[in-house]
Amino acid sequence: MVIAMVKGVQLYFEERGHGPALVFAHGAGGNHLSWWQQIPAFSRHYRCVVFDHRGWGLSLDGNDAGPAAFVEDLRGLLDHLGIERAALVGQSMGGMTCLRFTLAYPERVRALAMANTFAGMRREVWLAADEELRARWRAVWERRRADGVKRALGRAFVRGRPHLAFLYRQIRLLNEQGPNQLNTEAGVQRLRALERLPDTSATAEALAAMRTPVLFIGGEEDEVMPAELMAVAQRLIPGARMEVVPSAGHSVYFEEPETFNRLVLEFLADVP
Repeated sequence: MVIAMVKGVQLYFEERGHGPALVFAHGAGGNHLSWWQQIPAFSRHYRCVVFDHRGWGLSLDGNDAGPAAFVEDLRGLLDHLGIERAALVGQSMGGMTCLRFTLAYPERVRALAMANTFAGMRREVWLAADEELRARWRAVWERRRADGVKRALGRAFVRGRPHLAFLYRQIRLLNEQGPNQLNTEAGVQRLRALERLPDTSATAEALAAMRTPVLFIGGEEDEVMPAELMAVAQRLIPGARMEVVPSAGHSVYFEEPETFNRLVLEFLADVP
């Protein structure tokens, strides 16, 4: 196991490849294993770092600081690795880590890819969306809660590649049945609470002042972080770009890895 001691907390991480630093931050249902289809492709060009957020995967959260510590954890990990500046890829929950880190330490972020996420800016996105859009997605989320549906993957993916859908679920079990015995839903609620606080949620003014190149990647069938609301998020950040992948759900990186990898590689190649 490769462990970094950050503020007394054990963070699990792995490194592969050489070149400019590129850090991947997983979502609430994932961990460092989630990026198995990215590292072989990106490590040919970049020094790739994957890690487990505290309380997820193999990273322990002994002081129960939870998601409130994610940003400083990332800073501590980069310091531990001697990385002054990196490009960041954040999936869902990991998008909040990466966005908040970018706002706090813009000089340390070369570029930011927000994958299936507007976490960290949810409040401003909701306020900027029109009432029709809010009503449409409020109804979808209420239906999901009433039905108990937690589907994240696209329908065609689950039908056509059941072996990979099974692997997707097994990766999540490292969080829930590993050393942390994580209650994922409780962890997500702690994260959502941060997004409601003015000092931990991005403001419209802070987003409008961003100069870091940003790429949003959405899935056409994503009901967790819908592409329509991601488009609102894109408009809040000057110069931000967006790509929507057809038939994909909440995990484009896993469902359509070749497309995802190409989009991120092209985006990074355009960044000076």
